[in-house]
Amino acid sequence: MKRFRFSILSIVLCLVIVISGCSATKTPDKNQPTKSAGKTVKIGVLPIEDNLPFYVAEKDGLFAKEGVQVELVSFASALERDTALQAGQIDGEVADLVAVALLKKIGTDVKIASIGLGATPKEGRFAILSSPKSSIKDLAGLKGATLGISQNSIIDYVSDQMLLDKGVILNDVKKMSIPKMPVRLDMLLSDQINAACLPDPLASLAQAKGAHLIMDDTYRNISQTVLLFRTKSIQENPEGIKATVRVYGSAGQALSKNPDQYRSLFLEKAQIPAELKESYKTPTFSKLQLPTEEEVNSVMKWMVDKKLIPQAYAYQDLVDSNLRGE
Repeated sequence: MKRFRFSILSIVLCLVIVISGCSATKTPDKNQPTKSAGKTVKIGVLPIEDNLPFYVAEKDGLFAKEGVQVELVSFASALERDTALQAGQIDGEVADLVAVALLKKIGTDVKIASIGLGATPKEGRFAILSSPKSSIKDLAGLKGATLGISQNSIIDYVSDQMLLDKGVILNDVKKMSIPKMPVRLDMLLSDQINAACLPDPLASLAQAKGAHLIMDDTYRNISQTVLLFRTKSIQENPEGIKATVRVYGSAGQALSKNPDQYRSLFLEKAQIPAELKESYKTPTFSKLQLPTEEEVNSVMKWMVDKKLIPQAYAYQDLVDSNLRGE
């Protein structure tokens, strides 16, 4: 009888333990990351500072903490990256508003999740510089001069806006399309062109090598890089995309608060020229936010005027505020 009672008691205790164990597995651990449903999010990256938050997130394990799998796919050029986006080989990238409209024009529907760099005028500087041997020292000297740009790109847009802001007649400046920025820099420094529009860090490198700063866009917000995703990818993996956006934002803030901590990572991933490694500042990133309607509409109008798109895209057709968790 004692053996029978002991057996019954043992069975009851085992059942209690099993039931308790099952209940415990259903209670989420507050220290565990939130799981984001969906497949791996693939982000196309170039060796530019705009992508630095992704590398910070990778280094600090922020993707895992957020419960999302992200693969950073490196490309040598924007053309290769955009081609991969069109083919569905990657889900998102950091580009610009001109690229967004051109992607939509060729049938790749995308949505902007947030600004990358450019929420403030100090972020993501562009500059117009004259060659070291040039006598051009101000905007008036650009009349009749040759200005190296990348035609029908954000460089072209920024150049036009800066010149117009200062009252320069665009037809008075001879634009030469030199798409590859290192080539444009070399042609400027060797005095093959009178002036060029370049983004940092190449603009800073040109200055360090003797080019004359004519003007830059730090006086007002002219351009922004944007974090964008294929609409199809958003539909197929909304939680994964949202988690990726959140991580980009939090990594950008971590970088801005502790730039020295990520200095070596920045110099490596953004491929900062050796001449600037001591002087060039680590970029700061604003909190996640969309470009304004005014900023988007300005680019759309310019693109319509240049006949790059048949008609302007509406603001709501280009942005998705829900991706930032609003």
